[in-house]
Amino acid sequence: MLNLDSFHGQSKADKADKVVRRWQPAPIIPISALVHVTAFAVVLLQSQWWPWVAGVVATNHLLIFCAVLMPRSRLLGPNLTRLPKAAILRREICLTFDDGPDPQVTPRVLDLLDRHGAKASFFCVGEKAAAYPQLLAEIVRRGHSVENHSYGHSNLFSVYGLSRLRREIGFAQKALTTGSGGVPLFYRAPVGFRGLLLDRVLAEQGLRYVSWTRRGFDGVSTDVMRVLQRLTHRLAAGDILLMHDKDATDGEPTVMQVLPALLDRIAALGLHPVSLPGALRDESGA
Repeated sequence: MLNLDSFHGQSKADKADKVVRRWQPAPIIPISALVHVTAFAVVLLQSQWWPWVAGVVATNHLLIFCAVLMPRSRLLGPNLTRLPKAAILRREICLTFDDGPDPQVTPRVLDLLDRHGAKASFFCVGEKAAAYPQLLAEIVRRGHSVENHSYGHSNLFSVYGLSRLRREIGFAQKALTTGSGGVPLFYRAPVGFRGLLLDRVLAEQGLRYVSWTRRGFDGVSTDVMRVLQRLTHRLAAGDILLMHDKDATDGEPTVMQVLPALLDRIAALGLHPVSLPGALRDESGA
């Protein structure tokens, strides 16, 4: 659980490293605000219309809910789902690992990546990072990047209010910066579900939202061949792949069974796994 009492905001040094960007609300946000203001005014002037007004407001909420459940959409703000053209021309792809660091799995993933000369980005949970800071340092030492995956990884993250989002993301950012020695540049929401106000907080923190091109569902599936097929079907330059470096509750983690074959397939296709900062090095502010 996130210890809100221990969050005291960022130091001046932290803020100096942070590149704040101007927040430009996605169209769905001002439209939703207009719907609610108009609905309130209509009910005040014509109270007998409240059933129709309630239906309009409910429809608006349903559309927002659907947007939350579409992790690769841009309805709630910018969303990186593929690498830019320059990276595609270099035949690059990006392997990303969520939910770590894990003392049992992350070192084994790092060893496999080393053997294949592959680089990756690790979207780490702040709470785990605070418990295993040495793993963050090792990730960076081996040439990979550490990115932000929230502090507590709550399944309720998408419904957090603005102040809770600021604390959750800011506290994770601080823990990850302390452990890795660098400031994370990218963010991915728990389970991939982002809320209506998330992009505003990411803008304040200088973070860029990333989802994926394809994911294998290795965090919930033990069908190794099915997971591998999801990750490799039509695999191409520019793809962002999502996996998990977390321990399994029973038996060998699926990622450890899938990753060797995946890396062999990547090599056979002449693709080059790089970290997100490496892939976006040509973009200013990336």
